Amino acid sequence: MKNLLFIGLIMLLISPVSGQSEGQGYNREQEIGIVERLDEYLPDDIYIINTEGERVNMMSLIDKPTAIAIVYYRCPGICSPFMNSVAEVVQTSRMVIGEEYQILNISFDPTEGPTLSKGNQSSYHMLIDKEFDPEGWRFFTTDSLNSRKLTDAVGFKYRRQGLDFVHTSALIFVAADGKITRYLHGTYFLPMDLKLAVVETAEGKSGPSMSRLLSFCYSYDSAGQGYVFNVTRVAGIIILFFALSGFLILIFKSNRKSTN
Repeated sequence: MKNLLFIGLIMLLISPVSGQSEGQGYNREQEIGIVERLDEYLPDDIYIINTEGERVNMMSLIDKPTAIAIVYYRCPGICSPFMNSVAEVVQTSRMVIGEEYQILNISFDPTEGPTLSKGNQSSYHMLIDKEFDPEGWRFFTTDSLNSRKLTDAVGFKYRRQGLDFVHTSALIFVAADGKITRYLHGTYFLPMDLKLAVVETAEGKSGPSMSRLLSFCYSYDSAGQGYVFNVTRVAGIIILFFALSGFLILIFKSNRKSTN
């Protein structure tokens, strides 16, 4: 009887939670989101276009811990707060950009060109109110073939919607040898998140960060182009925790009575 009760309880409570876990960041077949490719390596044949219109091999630029920010510059939604947060964490962090790490902004929209990347680079650099190496945060565009190579390699999934795209955001950290080591999800980053990601990437270590937990608690709302608190998912986990705790207490009490 106890076993049947336990199985029934698990089936009842896990089903809504597992259904929710197939949302943002968890369903490998999802249409929009990020499927983490930790410990995988970037292809060495991805080419991107700099602000001067020159085509360069992306791996030739990665000689230190590198954060890749996949965006598109005309984005009316999530990209602006995302890049504002990147500028803010560069501003507040004690890590020296251009020396200890670098950031590569890359547009996945093949219709965008160097004029847009150059304008965005200038605008976001102006948000940083301290001396820094401008080569530490560079902006690029790319063509459709290389855009697909890059987004597939890092697990970045998006969908075209009219003239725009529905997508999520993350800083994707890559070691000097092209190994993917960490994802910082969302549109807000703490200096400690950045430091930990840079230090561990420099050591070749990979693993999840606190932002992975946050991406579980928050789901991406494609209509609102932002993150919203996932009440159902979090509530399901809390209910499951207390239900299992109560069941274990009942088992413990029952065993104590039977031994007396």
